[in-house]
Amino acid sequence: MSTSPHSSTQQAQKALAARLRDIRLDAGLTARAIARSAGWHESKSSRIEHVRMKPSDADIRAWCAACDAEDQVPDLIAASRVVDSMYVEWRRLQKSGLRQLQESKVPLYEATRHFRVYCSHVIPGFLQTPAYARALLTAFGSFHGVPDDTEEAVAARVARSRILHEGDHRFALLLEESVLRYRLGDAEAMAGQLGHLLAIVSLPSVALGVIPFTVERPLWTLEGFNIFDDDLVQVELLTATVSVTQPREVALYVKGFTELADIAVYGAQARSLITAAIAALN
Repeated sequence: MSTSPHSSTQQAQKALAARLRDIRLDAGLTARAIARSAGWHESKSSRIEHVRMKPSDADIRAWCAACDAEDQVPDLIAASRVVDSMYVEWRRLQKSGLRQLQESKVPLYEATRHFRVYCSHVIPGFLQTPAYARALLTAFGSFHGVPDDTEEAVAARVARSRILHEGDHRFALLLEESVLRYRLGDAEAMAGQLGHLLAIVSLPSVALGVIPFTVERPLWTLEGFNIFDDDLVQVELLTATVSVTQPREVALYVKGFTELADIAVYGAQARSLITAAIAALN
């Protein structure tokens, strides 16, 4: 199993490798001795300790058996699975189709009180109309080659948007103006989606900001990300979703969001940009 390129995940992988190295040193063994005991190539122990290879559950059990530290196995496997959950490839998340992926996020959404969402490519999921969601999920499923359950996934995504109207939730949403112009679906689908945004602007729980093309920027256009309270950031890449929990990194995303929020326009000015995007469809 490969290691993740993302820094939060790398830190967790390094911590796991350090724990395994400490267990080996406490047992008075060399890396070569671990490999002999486990029946591995002699370089495998070194690759694990230097975070060039992520250990499987079986590797962890073999390591601890060689060090007479079987009592450490449950904690180490749990730590390893936390690493797995921080960087997850879409192909793993989508193996059962897109509907299950939509539904899997509901508990997190329900538990979150303060959402901060920055979008540089698409409308946020819980603001999407059925037609827009259908166009997006169809393209997404086709690109990644996942089972075709688009209609079920659209229904699940739209149902998930009830979070806007239920409970004690606050939403701070930032869209690059380009998001209003990128076409997903036909002109009718885009007009319906942009019209829906005009209605969303008036919700008391929602602060919807649009970052104009012409504004002087303190930051370049970033990858889209979601901040859940002050505890978790999720970043969606082309190949995977990354969960950031390291406080230092979460704070950087909060700082980035705040600086972008300062240059966004709201209220009547945001509605004007949305209306101009609708007019441009004709």
